Amino acid sequence: MYMDCLQYVAPSRRVFEQMRQGAVDAVHITVGYHEDFDQVVQNLANWNQWFETCGDLIARATCTDDILAAQKAGKTAIFFGLQNPLPLGTDLGRVQVLHQLGIRFCQVTYNQQSLLGAGCFESHDGGLTDFGREAVAEMNRVGMVIDLSHASPKTCLQTIETSTRPVAVTHANPWDWRNVPRNLKADVLDALFDRGGMLGFSLYPHHLKDGSDCTLDQFATMVRTLVDQYSASHFGIGSDLCQDQPDSVVQWMRNGHWRKSPDLTATFPTPPSWFTDNRDFPGLAQGLRDAGLTDGAVAGVLGQNWFDFLQKAFAPR
Repeated sequence: MYMDCLQYVAPSRRVFEQMRQGAVDAVHITVGYHEDFDQVVQNLANWNQWFETCGDLIARATCTDDILAAQKAGKTAIFFGLQNPLPLGTDLGRVQVLHQLGIRFCQVTYNQQSLLGAGCFESHDGGLTDFGREAVAEMNRVGMVIDLSHASPKTCLQTIETSTRPVAVTHANPWDWRNVPRNLKADVLDALFDRGGMLGFSLYPHHLKDGSDCTLDQFATMVRTLVDQYSASHFGIGSDLCQDQPDSVVQWMRNGHWRKSPDLTATFPTPPSWFTDNRDFPGLAQGLRDAGLTDGAVAGVLGQNWFDFLQKAFAPR
């Protein structure tokens, strides 16, 4: 089973065909960065059209049984998530409403301060807010995965402690491997795994050692080091694949609506040669084997660990 727990690909039939060519069984797709509630609903409506026109390739998913059904039908299961809690506004009741609409992942923040907590690029790390604690409890109740991928260190640690369920970092790497704010220091990794959490290894160049020039051997060796230290069961893939998106999208991702003078210099980096689209999953598997991971560990990292985690995480209380 191959599963990618974070992509923001521009949807197209060609991309969905590549998912099938790579034998990818499930993908978590972002439907909210800086969108408000109504805009997220519109994004979901747009995806409904893709399920209608490309229903031979993809299937909407809200639980792990949907993955198995899609796998049996030769399709890729698509889950939806938010990289920013903006659609909640100040209304805790929207957690359940968004869950009813199919949202299964929600980040506490996206880089900057949100009403729930501080982001990894915020100059003041205030941690998890009181509203954030309420939202964490409600996400725990309905079965929505709490994602800390863009959160500050203090927000990460306080959310892990507050949550009554294991949480996830769907797309990041260890800070010791590449020292950037989006990657995680050892204390956060320790806390995350002590509470049964998951880390999805990111393949986005800004998170990789040597950026776009990172080799598959370097990446696989990093994975092997973490697996040896913590056990393979805590790890998966969250590629952060942004295939076919124009640079205007990454500029919007970085600026949202909160800057008076937006930074328009951001561009998407060149992906590493060994992972440019979903057809590269088999090659990634071989790279992990070449680094010394067992077949069982490779199967876990490339999908089975996410499946097992989500099977429990999606169950309501």
